[in-house]
Amino acid sequence: MSAPRILGIDPGLRVTGFGVIEKHGNQLLYVASGCIKSNDKQALPERIATLFAGISEVIATYRPDQAAVEKVFVNVNPQSTLLLGQARGAAISALVHGGLPVAEYTALQVKQAVVGHGKAAKEQVQDMVVRLLSLPGAPTADAADALACAIAHAHGGQGLGALATAGYRVRGGRLIG
Repeated sequence: MSAPRILGIDPGLRVTGFGVIEKHGNQLLYVASGCIKSNDKQALPERIATLFAGISEVIATYRPDQAAVEKVFVNVNPQSTLLLGQARGAAISALVHGGLPVAEYTALQVKQAVVGHGKAAKEQVQDMVVRLLSLPGAPTADAADALACAIAHAHGGQGLGALATAGYRVRGGRLIG
């Protein structure tokens, strides 16, 4: 059986991060990462089309088997929340259109899987992504978040790592029995 290739997505209307990893047993190997940027001078439909096309191109280039998308919660500005939701919808649509099964993770779940606690700072997530994937340098924040989402999926997400969370609660960003 070949190693599963996982595409992680950190959705955003301005910048959507992506990261591709492979899981070989317990070892994770970096394949690629980057960002898809939309032009903020364009109308919303064109920006959504840019994200859809960019993710479709990533799928065609790297041929992942599975996808993981970060669930994003923004409560400060309702307009920003709606725009982010539309960008997330474009990302999920592109993944489904590309024939990939899609798993979704909250930021808390991603941080728990990558750093060990759900209240980790962005810099801690970036540092752990570098360590876990043996990268020579830190990827951009958006690409690091996408790689972290893929790592969370590989480390026990819906179907791959069999992290049993049934019967557990979350307290202080940690799973407790």
